[in-house]
Amino acid sequence: MERKLLGIYLNDHLAGASFGAGLADRIAHRHQDSVAGPELARLAREITEDRRALLDVMTALGVPARRYKVYGGRVAERLGLLKLNGSLYRRSGLSTVIELETLRLGVEGKSLVWRTLLDVEEAQEDLDRPRVRTLLDRARAQIDLLAGLRTTAAVRVFQSLPGA
Repeated sequence: MERKLLGIYLNDHLAGASFGAGLADRIAHRHQDSVAGPELARLAREITEDRRALLDVMTALGVPARRYKVYGGRVAERLGLLKLNGSLYRRSGLSTVIELETLRLGVEGKSLVWRTLLDVEEAQEDLDRPRVRTLLDRARAQIDLLAGLRTTAAVRVFQSLPGA
């Protein structure tokens, strides 16, 4: 496996993981008093743990983390607060739908990192294959959870529209 390309690939996903951890924390905090609050809090903890696991994998493979990519991911997450949601001064229901969709896309990307590492791992003796398989399974469960939460949020927002 080409080390330089692996380093770029994993650091790009680390930036995404930094974005996702911040977004998951923000969603969990905003919905802490809702019915989905405990699930979202657990999901946010898991996503933060998964980011740490990616850093551990990078260390095991001798891939240094590039701080500028981590900071870039965090800045991008903050800029996400500025998105248009049809409401100038407050959040709308659309904000939740978009955030859940964005987080799901991030978790889909994370699952691809774990899948890729399993696919090319044979050449990497330092990779903990059972741990990566567990991380892949957890990502799949997170995708299922986010799909359900997004559907619930979308139905709530769009069925309440006039003429719906």
